Amino acid sequence: MKKILFAASEAVPFIKTGGLADVTGSLPGYFDRDHFDVRVILPKYLCMDPKWKEQLHFLCHLYVSLSWRRQYAGIFTAEWEGITYYFVDNEFYFAGDQPYNRIHEDVEKFAFFSRAVLEALPYLDFCPDIIHCHDWQTGLIPVFLRTLCGHQNYYSGIRTVFSIHNLKFQGRWMLPAVMDITGLPEQIFTSDKLESYGEANYLKGGVVYANAITTVSRTYAYEITTPEGGEGLDGLMNARADDLYGIQNGIDYDEYNPRRDAYLPVQFDETDVTAGKAANKAAFQKDLGLPAEADTFLLGMVSRMTDQKGFDLLGAVLDELLTTERVQLVVLGTGEEQYENTMRHFAGKYPGQVRVTIGYSDEMAHRIYASADAFLMPSLFEPCGLSQLMSMRYGTVPIVRETGGLKDTVEPYNEYEQTGTGFSFANYNAHELLATIRYAMEIFYQNSKAWYGLIIRGMRQNFSWQASAEEYENLYRRLTDLK
Repeated sequence: MKKILFAASEAVPFIKTGGLADVTGSLPGYFDRDHFDVRVILPKYLCMDPKWKEQLHFLCHLYVSLSWRRQYAGIFTAEWEGITYYFVDNEFYFAGDQPYNRIHEDVEKFAFFSRAVLEALPYLDFCPDIIHCHDWQTGLIPVFLRTLCGHQNYYSGIRTVFSIHNLKFQGRWMLPAVMDITGLPEQIFTSDKLESYGEANYLKGGVVYANAITTVSRTYAYEITTPEGGEGLDGLMNARADDLYGIQNGIDYDEYNPRRDAYLPVQFDETDVTAGKAANKAAFQKDLGLPAEADTFLLGMVSRMTDQKGFDLLGAVLDELLTTERVQLVVLGTGEEQYENTMRHFAGKYPGQVRVTIGYSDEMAHRIYASADAFLMPSLFEPCGLSQLMSMRYGTVPIVRETGGLKDTVEPYNEYEQTGTGFSFANYNAHELLATIRYAMEIFYQNSKAWYGLIIRGMRQNFSWQASAEEYENLYRRLTDLK
């Protein structure tokens, strides 16, 4: 039995701010439980929903050595859908109304969490063969393991996997402050280890010290080795290319199932998708106060409102699109103030065509996936992307830019061979986006048979976590065979 411990800053259902939580909360349930015991360790945030905190049980407490400090850590545990979760408690670090605060606070918070994960292991009666670390918040776990803990027999056989979910976020802060926070030896803070452009870099530490590095799609694994996609670390990524794996994320097919989705007014699958989507679209338009026009092209977005997600491209062409085409747009998300205000502007200017909800709602997201005709993701870069997988599951045709996981998962429509699952464009250019939307609308309005084929091919794709879990299992086996 291989023992695997996921270490992450968030996981559904306990705490979520983005797609990382979907991965760390869903993937453990798909491993072969006859051969893999996969558990998860998280911070115990004060801002967790009380209904989840009530399910936690106190296990033990210990004191964590963090440089010159000795800090309390309580360990709690809970079971969820057959998976054991552990929680590290320290209200000094994990208080506040959100999981992440300011970067200078978070670098100390997650240094504590990384050290606490390692020091808690002897108290858990669970010595993992592999600690699978996720994103910069856990980047110091491989560093601590191989420097401060490596001489202790208990830790000597533990391997680490470090997963990069978004290379843009690296956990960078001033070298002297991080040296004081972590207590790591001075020789660790060199350009071949934790130092990067004059700062300490947690993500770089994870990449340097982990036994294997993964990221969330094959194309993104290549992109981060290039100057354009490497976010300043392309040299390091090339140096570790032999240990770098691109493993496509999946989605939970039980949660995202239009036949059993409790959020939908009318449930459906591919056997009745035309009627099901039409009913959901009509109800959604009515609930939003949009004209209930079955034959109007309804475009949906569920996204963080940032430049990464292509909102600058969208803002540049929306006036032209909305004034020249028969189209409606529904957007759900929150993010940078400038993009929130841009979307509010268009909602106010085109009240009969645009609805924007600033915030997040699972129900609203599911209804967009089920009701829209097409789903828009014009991302500048996209390590994996989950929304395009969810949209295809619900018979909504994705319109994407060819980058990262979007390129790997959305096959461009070929009108001559009648193949493909969506529409895509290559260059990060506003009018390429506009032309691609118009091409999709042309097929929607003029060739219903071809549009139906896109829907069905998308719904028949298999992006469940099962295939991803099997790739991770193979990687874990290779690493543990090295012992």
